[in-house]
Amino acid sequence: MKIDHVAIAVNNVDEAAKEYQQALGIKEVEFETIETEGVRVAILHLKDSRIELMEPTREDSPIKKFLTSRGEGLHHIAFETDGIEGEVTRMKGCGVRFLGEIRPGSRGTKVTFIHPKSLHGVLAELCSHSK
Repeated sequence: MKIDHVAIAVNNVDEAAKEYQQALGIKEVEFETIETEGVRVAILHLKDSRIELMEPTREDSPIKKFLTSRGEGLHHIAFETDGIEGEVTRMKGCGVRFLGEIRPGSRGTKVTFIHPKSLHGVLAELCSHSK
């Protein structure tokens, strides 16, 4: 496994993307809307990972709830795995709790989230990229 991306909840993804581009010297940003999650994402590519800035697109979005209760900031860390189904099965065998099932994520990935109580208060995502 490796860190795939760090996700940050923001109120305005366009403004945040510009600020991150300037601060980190990133030339290109990809934007994507993930309707099933109710978010618009700016993807900033780093050398071996990414930063994903997330803005809610509707009131019932989990990101909207996060921003309302906690404000802008780190939302989750994503770990890449080649076989998400096998990892989920293995982790459940170790007592790890998940938030929902495996579902489509950005850029054609399969994703699922690990309950923060399973990782000492940190929300984590498992993701597998399509080959």
